[in-house]
Amino acid sequence: MLNNMTDCEEGEGGPNSQGDGNPKESSPFINSSAASDVEKSQQYDGKNMALFEEEMDTSPMVSSLLSSLANYSNLPTGSKEHEEAENNEEGARPSKKPVTAPQLGTLMGVYLPCIQNIFGVILFLRMTWMVGIGGVFGSFIIVFMCCSTTMLTAISMSAIATNGVVPAGGSYYMISRSLGPEFGGAVGICFYLGTTFAGAMYILGCIEILLIYIIPQAAIFKIEGLEGPEAELALLNNMRVYGTIVLSFMALVVFVGVKYVNKLALVFLACVILSILAVYAGVIKTAIDPPVFPVCILGNRTLLSKSYDVCAKVIEIDNDTVTTKLWRSFCDSDSLNATCDEYFINNNVTEIQGIPGVTSGILAENLFGNYLEKGMLLEKRGIASDADPDSPVTNSNRYVLADITSFFTLLVGIYFPSVTGIMAGSNRSGDLRDAQKSIPIGTIAAITTTSTVYMSCVVLFGACIEGVVLRDKFGEGVNGNLVIGTLAWPSPWVIVFGSFFSTCGAGLQSLTGAPRLLQAISRDGIIPFLRVFGHGKANGEPTWALLLTACICEIGIIIASLDAVAPILSMFFLMCYMFVNLACALQTLLRTPNWRPRFKFYHWALSFLGMSLCLSLMFICSWYYAIVAMGIATCIYKYIEFCGAEKEWGDGIRGISLSAARFALMRLEEGPPHTKNWRPQILVLVSVDAEQNVEQPRLLSLTNQLKAGKGLTIVGTSVQGTFLDNYTEAQRADQSLRKLMETEKVKGFSQVVISSNLRDATSHLIQVGGLGGLKHNTVMVSWPRNWKQPEYHQQFRNFIEVVRETTVASLALLVPKNISSYPSNGERFTEGHIDVWWIVHDGGMLMLLPFLLRQHKVWRKCKMRIFTVAELDDNSIQMKKDLITFLYHLRIDAAVEVVEMHDSDISAYTYEKTLVMEQRSQILKQMHLTKNEMEREIQSITDSSRGSIRRKNSSAVRSLHSADEGASVAERPEEESVAVSNPKQVQLIHSKNTSIPASPTSPTSPVAPAGGAATWTDNKGADKGKNLTAANVEAGKDLFNMKPEWENLNQTDVRRMHTAMRLNEVILKKSREAKLVLLNMPGPPKNRVGNENYMEFLEVLTEGLNRVLLVRGGGREVITIYS
Repeated sequence: MLNNMTDCEEGEGGPNSQGDGNPKESSPFINSSAASDVEKSQQYDGKNMALFEEEMDTSPMVSSLLSSLANYSNLPTGSKEHEEAENNEEGARPSKKPVTAPQLGTLMGVYLPCIQNIFGVILFLRMTWMVGIGGVFGSFIIVFMCCSTTMLTAISMSAIATNGVVPAGGSYYMISRSLGPEFGGAVGICFYLGTTFAGAMYILGCIEILLIYIIPQAAIFKIEGLEGPEAELALLNNMRVYGTIVLSFMALVVFVGVKYVNKLALVFLACVILSILAVYAGVIKTAIDPPVFPVCILGNRTLLSKSYDVCAKVIEIDNDTVTTKLWRSFCDSDSLNATCDEYFINNNVTEIQGIPGVTSGILAENLFGNYLEKGMLLEKRGIASDADPDSPVTNSNRYVLADITSFFTLLVGIYFPSVTGIMAGSNRSGDLRDAQKSIPIGTIAAITTTSTVYMSCVVLFGACIEGVVLRDKFGEGVNGNLVIGTLAWPSPWVIVFGSFFSTCGAGLQSLTGAPRLLQAISRDGIIPFLRVFGHGKANGEPTWALLLTACICEIGIIIASLDAVAPILSMFFLMCYMFVNLACALQTLLRTPNWRPRFKFYHWALSFLGMSLCLSLMFICSWYYAIVAMGIATCIYKYIEFCGAEKEWGDGIRGISLSAARFALMRLEEGPPHTKNWRPQILVLVSVDAEQNVEQPRLLSLTNQLKAGKGLTIVGTSVQGTFLDNYTEAQRADQSLRKLMETEKVKGFSQVVISSNLRDATSHLIQVGGLGGLKHNTVMVSWPRNWKQPEYHQQFRNFIEVVRETTVASLALLVPKNISSYPSNGERFTEGHIDVWWIVHDGGMLMLLPFLLRQHKVWRKCKMRIFTVAELDDNSIQMKKDLITFLYHLRIDAAVEVVEMHDSDISAYTYEKTLVMEQRSQILKQMHLTKNEMEREIQSITDSSRGSIRRKNSSAVRSLHSADEGASVAERPEEESVAVSNPKQVQLIHSKNTSIPASPTSPTSPVAPAGGAATWTDNKGADKGKNLTAANVEAGKDLFNMKPEWENLNQTDVRRMHTAMRLNEVILKKSREAKLVLLNMPGPPKNRVGNENYMEFLEVLTEGLNRVLLVRGGGREVITIYS
């Protein structure tokens, strides 16, 4: 049985633990010995292998490999070791003895244990009844179906068991290592429950034999005198009381020591074999001298044995006619003139032989089924009966009645447990001398033997025993004898006691094996809440698992009906066998390189046939039990999937995943997805710090919130250097990405690229990310922080190159600005708006993204607003109507507003902003200068600019900023400060040339002044900027006339700055309080001369907004109105 599991306390515990929680195997394929350098030098002192001497510590010589392989053994702790540990408990614990190789062969190790487990209670208690109810033909079909199922399963199991070394664990080990921890755990629990309920069934069978056939007087709840439901309830209560007592006793025996169970196993097996031989001997004897087992028939109805003493109405004694006990049972007195039952008067009493013998020809009568409703009378075919069909049956307690409603599927469910037990050999694989040879031969031979016995028994029972006796489940018509016992030779007691002891032994074996199976599952660590059941006594006995097994077994005892418990365990065993067949079929079809079974007589079609038979039998037995069993397995599967430990066992499900992925990728290559199937497949570009930690974790939060589209996610980063020198850093960065993805619940892949510079690395990620047709179609990159500071100039250049590359590659681009202010996955917005500013058509990205965001719980309560801009020539009213209609067809709920932007003159502030921007561009061109030269260059450019402003515009500036004289001067870093003598002049530059803070709520936001260095403004400074922007147009014209250097500005840049400022004014007015603003992102300049200007335009466009998501479409439609 499953008594040789690991001794590791926890699934991942122990120094030698592998990924599956089992102790590390003594593998000969890896030279794990930590030999000293001296030993190595001595070992490889020869000159012949000098070419390989540097790798000898990891790659051993073939000579040493073969030496290890010849002595290789993988012996888990078995029952024998448990016995030795128990025997050594007294006194000081001796030193651990070396484990000797197991010596069990095919006969003792596989064949006989399988025989013992397959033959059981159903054969002795229900087989004759099944033949009587279902007929020889129907019963043969049932037996053939069930035996074919187990034979096909045995073939599949033999293939798996001979595909390498199978440690103890039997079917659980095979399924879990073939189908993965999820299937293995689910089926392992089902197998455990099946084994546990099998123990309950054997105990109920044991009690049934004891109380009905051996000592009926021992019943606590007396059945004598009770009829119908009352008698049935009394019998069930007796089963419950005695079943609980026997279960407690058996659990105590198992707790005290497995050695007693193992020593009695041969005794129990001998009882089974003797009982079966007695049946065959009885069949042979019936051909020569049939036994006398008379059955009394009234009309065609079978009478209870206890209702008569003589099978006659009256008898002659000394020429006097005397009434019998039977007369008194149907009449109101023993007088011949008494009033009697009408049916009794109209029909004669006949006595027939219960066992007419093989040569009697009774087989023809028993060939077809005779299914009965509960409470129906057992009637003999071929005898006339005078009964009024309309009159009710009277004195029914005098007849043998059907105790349950019978039908074909019920018989299947009750019979199937009698063919289970085929795993007994594989469960003992750790104790076999040659498991790969013994398991197939022993298991298939045992199934062949038992199937032959079962099929012959069906025919022989039908040929030897009268039909009414066969249908008499408890032998009430044959003096309360066990029906199969009436056929046995030399005495019915051989069968009675043989079946009693065999059921006791089977119950003990179940209570021994089930806890060890649970312990194996617990120690694998795949089901966290079961880990407590991996603990046990010092010698490894599973104490807690035994306690749980006894409690579950008690549930079956409380059900108390053998016929009700049998279909339950049929479900669990069938599910287990189904997955054994599935595992073999998958491994065969996938053709994994490691699939090399020594057993060659298998085929995937046979495995699929076996799997189909198992599934069919599950629903044939009981469709509702089948659904419950599958529901239990599904719940366990999902639990392990979400909460269980991750294991890599090289299972077939991984192979299926690879094959399915390859097939799907090949299908994706056939063409681009339809617009209806488009979803954002996002490549998230993040940067890591010197410790390889992600600098923008909120990017992944935003990615998770966008994943209502369920598309692909690749999180990529780059490491600067060479692959040989920086591979360790890349591994750390990859681990950091994976950890953050797990924290943010982003399901996707991580990718780290090493390159000589970060620009090329990012370009490589964009080019090679994804595989085949499963590539990213969207890139998400954060807005570069502090881009205005000279030391960060390369950062924004890289950013612009990313924008250009995504445009060339027709990829959509998402640029979240102020990413640190975005909500985490745990936050919730209870109200607010997501504002979409739809300036140009981008394929529908601006419409789709808010819809996806609102599927997430963070943004679910936010309402969507869509703004579009109308110019002077546009009909804003018609635009609004058209937009509402468009959104209606898109099935998107959003408020719509059309914002009118009329032409206006360019303000002085716009010109000044453009001038400062171009001055900054000149400064950045000088970045190759030394630091001191750079500062002098910045100072000279700034001073010349300010001198021009003071000369040309002193009066205008004084009038515009008279209200600002009391304001404080913004601080600057010392190394980047500009020496200015007049504080008013400093305030002038700040008011005109600084940007509005990016976040009104944040205390600080980086902004660059005219000199290119960073400065910080508060909300007051922002307000001043807006006041200046709001200066009247006439003042702007006057200023323009007074500044001839503005005429030299690039007019395209001036117009773009004007557009950015006007749009920013409108957006601030409408969406200042919005939780998120989505905005069309303008394209970058085609030449690289205007890179700095492009960043400034975007900065001005998004000034004053807290959260902005700049969006560029990928050049294709991503949303459609069609279904």
